[in-house]
Amino acid sequence: MLDRYTSSRMRSVWEPQAAFAGWRAVELAVLDARVALGEAPESAAATARNAPIPALPEIGAAEARTKHDVVAFLDVWTNTMPDEAACWVHRGLTSSDIVDTGLALQLTAASDLLVERATGLVIALSQHAIKHRDTGRIGRTHGMHATPDTWGHRVADFALAADRARTRLLRARAEVAKAKISGPTGSYAHVSPEVEQRAAHLLGLEPAEVGTQVVMRDRIAEWVCALALMASVCESIALEVRHSQRTEVDELAEGFTSGQTGSSAMPHKKNPITAEKICGLARIARSFIVPVMEGIPLWHERDISHSSVERICLPDAAAVVEHIMLSSTTLAEELVVKAEHMSDTLDAAYPSALSESAVVALMAAGVRREPAHAKVIEALADAPSTPEFVARIEAALSATAVTLDADWHIVRRPERLAPVFERLEHLLETLE
Repeated sequence: MLDRYTSSRMRSVWEPQAAFAGWRAVELAVLDARVALGEAPESAAATARNAPIPALPEIGAAEARTKHDVVAFLDVWTNTMPDEAACWVHRGLTSSDIVDTGLALQLTAASDLLVERATGLVIALSQHAIKHRDTGRIGRTHGMHATPDTWGHRVADFALAADRARTRLLRARAEVAKAKISGPTGSYAHVSPEVEQRAAHLLGLEPAEVGTQVVMRDRIAEWVCALALMASVCESIALEVRHSQRTEVDELAEGFTSGQTGSSAMPHKKNPITAEKICGLARIARSFIVPVMEGIPLWHERDISHSSVERICLPDAAAVVEHIMLSSTTLAEELVVKAEHMSDTLDAAYPSALSESAVVALMAAGVRREPAHAKVIEALADAPSTPEFVARIEAALSATAVTLDADWHIVRRPERLAPVFERLEHLLETLE
């Protein structure tokens, strides 16, 4: 986890001591469940609860000897407990019971932080879209002028996509919030399903519907995919900014603070560095999908080929995607919209921007699509002005009985997009 891309809150979720705290919480929940079911004495749970979480150096020294992190943790933690308490710790459990259930606690904590960041992003994008619902702009397809549009419409697409990605994160959180406390190979030989259920609920989790030695990794793979999808949505926003900040377009610009430097060599430069960073980090977020997904097929009830991958990919994926969302939120909040330049570019896009309206008007007058398309191409030849284009279209039909609507060439704002902005306003009411 690189400090540059990791918040202190996300780091606290994944630091080694947090993992050990999770393991201890799982063991205590199992003890409490056994006490509630009359299987274990309350004194054993109380004694275990009073034993502090071992310090990282102590566990590290023990692991150097045992070559097993869970055994090292248990040895150090129970070392100060009397036999009548220590004999109840980890009874009937296997390492994966506390590792996988502890990981579920970390994944849900990371998910809660990610959902919080996603909510902030959706709010920022929705507010920006509503603010610019009437900011005229030429739409583009294939990088070229298409039809008149508004900047708010473009951002509304981003906002609703981010909200869908947020919903995926919530679904993925539910999938990884599973406890596995069923002993070696998940057979419940020496720990009952009732203990698992009680312990899971004490931890704020649900028991896995089935487990072997481990929880099947499809759940974790889905979680990583949800993160990657959010990163890709953010990249689509950043890519729009990058394209629109090019000198040749010059319709958008990232916020540029006092004292900020764009280039060490060219003082005039104000580069879209935040958008470019988002695009780069999104590649990293997507790169975690394959190695994590390859942890789904394991040898028989388990091997540990997934373990080393998850130690790297899960914390880094969470940190990187959180950073991407925070950067995207800042990008939306500080984005400079050059509305006048958008308007000038839109004006300059005519008469080509009228080509679709001309085809539709001709078809509405009874002309088949093919000849209508051909007449518009012919009328656009030599790039005439808008009045000339309109005159050419009407002149082409002067010798026929076809009559065009008198207002066919008047550009109307897309009032039919009103429901889109109503959705955004409703979304803001639910999130704010």
